[in-house]
Amino acid sequence: MSAATAAVPETMRAAVLRGVGDIAVEERPVPTPGLGEVLVEIAAVGVCGSDTHYLLHGRIGPHVVREPLVLGHEASGRVVAVGEGVDPARVGERVSLEPGVPCGTCPTCRSGRYNLCPQMVFHATPPVDGSMQQHVAIHASMAHPVPDEVSDVAAAMLEPLSVGIWACRRAEVALGDRVLVTGAGPVGLLAAQVARASGADVVVSDVAPQRRAVAAALGLRLHDPAEETAGAGPGPVEVLLECSGPPSAVASGLEALAPAGRAVLVGMGGDEVSIPLSILQDREVSITGTFRYAGTWPTAIALAASGAVVLDTLPVRTFALDDAAAALTAGRDDPGLVKALVVPGQARTSPDAPSPDAPSPGTSSTRPGQTPSPGTPSPDTSTSRPGQPPSPGSRTTPDTEDRS
Repeated sequence: MSAATAAVPETMRAAVLRGVGDIAVEERPVPTPGLGEVLVEIAAVGVCGSDTHYLLHGRIGPHVVREPLVLGHEASGRVVAVGEGVDPARVGERVSLEPGVPCGTCPTCRSGRYNLCPQMVFHATPPVDGSMQQHVAIHASMAHPVPDEVSDVAAAMLEPLSVGIWACRRAEVALGDRVLVTGAGPVGLLAAQVARASGADVVVSDVAPQRRAVAAALGLRLHDPAEETAGAGPGPVEVLLECSGPPSAVASGLEALAPAGRAVLVGMGGDEVSIPLSILQDREVSITGTFRYAGTWPTAIALAASGAVVLDTLPVRTFALDDAAAALTAGRDDPGLVKALVVPGQARTSPDAPSPDAPSPGTSSTRPGQTPSPGTPSPDTSTSRPGQPPSPGSRTTPDTEDRS
């Protein structure tokens, strides 16, 4: 470890998934940053649907939890030490972590599509530990400095924001486009804001009134699928960003596409979905998938810092590390919750699990139009894999489970 360090302890606490439904806080050694790496003291970690899926089922497709695993890949923090070859001046920087480290040398990496790198090492994909712990070592290039305008919570949410940015790039969203976003979960709400910031006319569709209410608070135009009648859908639109996953949402979204429309399927409700060939052929629409992101963090930081994309006043709840199990299921129990986050530096004031309906002691929440509560990290405070790479077909779960 470089001599350039802040006060770094020898041990840390980590929320470890030990089996299906079994997560516990353990004491572990603080990692030592290697060549080209930084050591980050974690400030906040967002819960993704993939984390919840691992907790409840122990696997996602071919990715099986076979040994203790630290979850979490949406993280922010502060650099407290650097490894060899890293500028010591980086100690003290507030950063947002890009959780996938590619090889950098394969054809896909060299083409700029490093999200498809077959040697990608991605946090919280078995057997690679994630960020739901007090310290993480990561390649310095994947620890992106954030300005004071971006809070710790917002910096952690740059990861799902990047999913939305990548979806808009894949759809080639342009000024004046009419865009339909199906699914007002975390990724859908963020993708909709990115599309709006790109100059598009955006409408958001979701069956859940709680999620439509969040979208409305963001000033987004709404569509209620339950009120749709034949010939009275949200179309025609140039772009579909399908962020929910159910086959019915895919079908109705494709139906809304105008001739030469572009569809990006972001949510994943299952391994297969039916595509109506008449729409594909008669309208010459293009359909593609999306897998994580590449080169999105500078845009995400700029959008968050400028306020073009709202993060801090979304409905979020923060949990102490000891309440990680409650954080992992909070979104499932509260449809209006956009993001649950674990804050390792937050004190737990009660051993009881938080209520799914209201923040309990040891948690905090923000809602649209409200400022973060005292338990939420502010912009001015910083509390602050190796392992086998996942296969190139690995993916996280849908926006129905907070896919990112």
